[in-house]
Amino acid sequence: MVFLDTTVVNVALPSIGHGLGLGESGLAWVVGAYQLTFGGFQLVGGRAADLLGRRRLFLAGVLVFTAASLAAGLAPSAAVLLAARAAQGVGAALVVPAEISLLAVTFPDSRDYARAFGVWSAMGAAGAAAGTALGGILTQGLGWPSIFLINLPIGAAAVALTRRLLPADAAGVGGRHPWRRLDLPGAALGTGGLVLVVYAITASAGRGLDVATMTTCALGLLLLAGFSWHETHAVRPLMPLRLYRVRNVTGSTLVNFLVGAAHVPAFVLLALYLQHVAGYSPMTSGFAVLPVAVVNMAVARTVLPAALARFGARVVLTGGMVLLAIGLGGLARVPVHGSYLLDVLPAGLVFGVGLPAAFAGVTIPAVTSVAEVDTGITAGIVQTAQRVGAALGATAATALAAAWTAGHTGPPLQTYTGGLRVAFAAAAGTAALGAVLAATIIRSPGTPRVEHDNHDASFDEQAPSRQER
Repeated sequence: MVFLDTTVVNVALPSIGHGLGLGESGLAWVVGAYQLTFGGFQLVGGRAADLLGRRRLFLAGVLVFTAASLAAGLAPSAAVLLAARAAQGVGAALVVPAEISLLAVTFPDSRDYARAFGVWSAMGAAGAAAGTALGGILTQGLGWPSIFLINLPIGAAAVALTRRLLPADAAGVGGRHPWRRLDLPGAALGTGGLVLVVYAITASAGRGLDVATMTTCALGLLLLAGFSWHETHAVRPLMPLRLYRVRNVTGSTLVNFLVGAAHVPAFVLLALYLQHVAGYSPMTSGFAVLPVAVVNMAVARTVLPAALARFGARVVLTGGMVLLAIGLGGLARVPVHGSYLLDVLPAGLVFGVGLPAAFAGVTIPAVTSVAEVDTGITAGIVQTAQRVGAALGATAATALAAAWTAGHTGPPLQTYTGGLRVAFAAAAGTAALGAVLAATIIRSPGTPRVEHDNHDASFDEQAPSRQER
């Protein structure tokens, strides 16, 4: 649900603009408002899950996301829609670190753990892929509000089943005044800095690198520098910097930034090609992307768990990034008058196989290399990197395509397609770089968990590590 909403609006943007009177800059924020808060609040969401309870934060995030989806679907004005999209992002930022942490502590057996993360990755990758497909189908069939209202039955089912299916939070988690143990100054600096940086990246897509955008980015970087300084001196840091001494945490963070920068632009560019070059309707373009979602779900449920158990996360991640690079490289060759079956579908299927492998492989090394009390914040760190990468990648891809088109003469459709091909090629190069980093930085499974030190001993009362269990 939360990954679907990163892409489901892409095809529906023209209908939303017509219905609410939004121009291009306003429509960019229908996407950007969600990315902004999704990326900015995951550090707080991750540490809050460690402190307040993983199931409790998961449930709170689902409730926020579902309520915001209702508000977005019923939005009478552009301002309400943008506010609802921002609230959706906050809910998603609470859900994702909590669910990754829940998986890490629920399945101590390595085979069960690999299978569980295979399913999780299938849902995440399928959500991102299905967003483009469902966006067109729902928009043309039921109108743009349906792309948000479809979340209501999913959210309601999740809320109803949470207490029945998810393990209860450990005794003592939360306790009295748990917010006092949350590093509020660090949360303000870190979240504020991330929000401003992602805002600047997103805004630059519509207005370029003007003074306001560059000032906002500089202020965000200044806040992040202050955040780093604060975290080295805080008694109970929001994001213990010692985690970056863990090779797998640093490696997973870098690679997941590249995962976001490669895969999110792919869906944007593919939607533009199918509708503006191939002439597909929103519904037809949605059906055209649907096989990508189907194949990644099938592979993730059948091949991925066995591959994780046999080869380990590093090999699976590297292979997934290679497949993403190959698929994107294939899409970088799409002609003006191309064939869907020959020029789009094969590359899309390769991309669809690689995406869940990348999603699973990039998460497992980090969360299994830290103490159990740090799984939430570690998940938040790794997933924040993907969100920031997604915002930067989508902005850079559209800017690169537009610059290429503007700088070349010839038939308009040919130059427009050339711009898309260049952007696809850049995304392929990003994925290839991710494969190199995954192969050289991330270690094989079996790295000992890092136990928390006296610097943040306030977490000693939390649940025991997976090794102790």
